[in-house]
Amino acid sequence: MDRLNKYLAHAGLGSRRHVEEIIRAGRVVVDGKVVRVLSTRVDEGQVVSVDGQPIAAEKFVYWIVNKPRGYLSTNYDPSGRPRVVDLVPEVPQRLYTVGRLDEDSEGLVLLTNDGDLAHRLMHPRFGIEKSYLVQVAGVPQREDIQKLLKGVWISDGNVKATNVRVVRKQGQSAWMQIILKEGKNREIRRMLAKLHHKVMRLKRTALGPLLLRSVGVGKARPLTSREVGRLRNVVRPHQEPES
Repeated sequence: MDRLNKYLAHAGLGSRRHVEEIIRAGRVVVDGKVVRVLSTRVDEGQVVSVDGQPIAAEKFVYWIVNKPRGYLSTNYDPSGRPRVVDLVPEVPQRLYTVGRLDEDSEGLVLLTNDGDLAHRLMHPRFGIEKSYLVQVAGVPQREDIQKLLKGVWISDGNVKATNVRVVRKQGQSAWMQIILKEGKNREIRRMLAKLHHKVMRLKRTALGPLLLRSVGVGKARPLTSREVGRLRNVVRPHQEPES
């Protein structure tokens, strides 16, 4: 069972704050009775209507996309550039990206309309790991790796990786695996720039237990129920109390 405001928000009636105003105004009827109590809980078997119109909760959908370079993670771009959402087959739900990648980056992007799960996956307090393969100019030394683990000062403060290793050398560059628990804007690029290593390629390969493998570049597929369950399980021990 969901709280009424959450149920209506998932049905596409707007933000929780907006639907709370609708509830307080007495515009919501549950099983024939006007409801003004925000903590009211409803399930799929109950009849919910707003202004006399029946409401059905929106079905949650989850898609994994292998983002190519040059695609935007935003839902709207006035310049008409290619977007990650364009790679998903047409679905009735409005999808949002979970953990954006900048235009020059590639790899795993999760798209969903499940706002609660998206929030828990990306909020720093839940500590969900994101794994990246990064090609950098030059070969980072042990001191560089230690600095990334200890923390590097950027404009957003001191940021650090939870795990770093050099995977292989390639000419005058090197491939690294970097794991973060936070996701500030262009964080890896800014950290490595401080250490004088320019990022040549950056690819996200994992978000928590969700792995990119078996999804071709520019392709998308819906998550399996098992994958969705793993994502929910990884945040369950740290769920925030409802307000």
